[in-house]
Amino acid sequence: MLKGWLARGLAVIGMVAALAPAVEARTLDQILSEGKIRIGINPNFPNMSVRNASGEWEGFDIEIGKAIAKALGVEPEWVPTETPQRVPFLVSDRIDISLGALTRNAERAKLIDYTVPLHTEVLAVLATDKIKGDSWEDFNRDGVTLANMRGNWTVGWIQENMPKAKLELVDTLADTVRLVAQGRADAIVENIDFFMAFTKNYPDVNWRVVPNPIFVAYCAIGIQQGNHNLREVLNIILYDLHSSGMVNATWEKFYGAPMLRKIEPDPYF
Repeated sequence: MLKGWLARGLAVIGMVAALAPAVEARTLDQILSEGKIRIGINPNFPNMSVRNASGEWEGFDIEIGKAIAKALGVEPEWVPTETPQRVPFLVSDRIDISLGALTRNAERAKLIDYTVPLHTEVLAVLATDKIKGDSWEDFNRDGVTLANMRGNWTVGWIQENMPKAKLELVDTLADTVRLVAQGRADAIVENIDFFMAFTKNYPDVNWRVVPNPIFVAYCAIGIQQGNHNLREVLNIILYDLHSSGMVNATWEKFYGAPMLRKIEPDPYF
């Protein structure tokens, strides 16, 4: 299970060390003196960061990035950073920090440093009251249809770990939720946090998240290795943002439901 989770987005990690030699990162003093912080955001990961009708960036990461920049007393500079570019952009000093749902794992930690967690991603089961089951294993049985998106790493995970269930594949998150709402599938096994907003389109459906999650991943802010002063300041800023409730409120604003597993701020972490 953990192996499948870590496999997502790690295909390029080995190439980074060989093809992207480290360039010394800007220090906190340089960021402050230049008056801007370069923030890597994932342009293909709604609702982390998307362009609105006016062409301006908005989303969870944008609000968090603005709050960080304000606390530092600088302006944010948004740098679109595709999923496989996040680590290389840090190593090559094209960004100062990386957002974009950057999951902590051992392979990335060999190349970059992390702050304390910013948010979580919960691999769990989203179903309705029309089907029984108290754990994900209960959905691994004949007669159960699971909805998922083509190309998702979880498709392979389901095929390996839930072989008795039938898979119905579609192209978008919204279509996945629609299958379950219309009764053409029984449940979704995925990073459920990102699906909750779409359930609001079906108020007559009694949605439920199966209580026991399969796995909880912790996403943090990525910085270049050795940039310790910047990391310490970011950790303090994140503690304040978590303690004030800003992070959870912003998550619910853009994802339509509270974070399934909230971050508990720890001043000594």
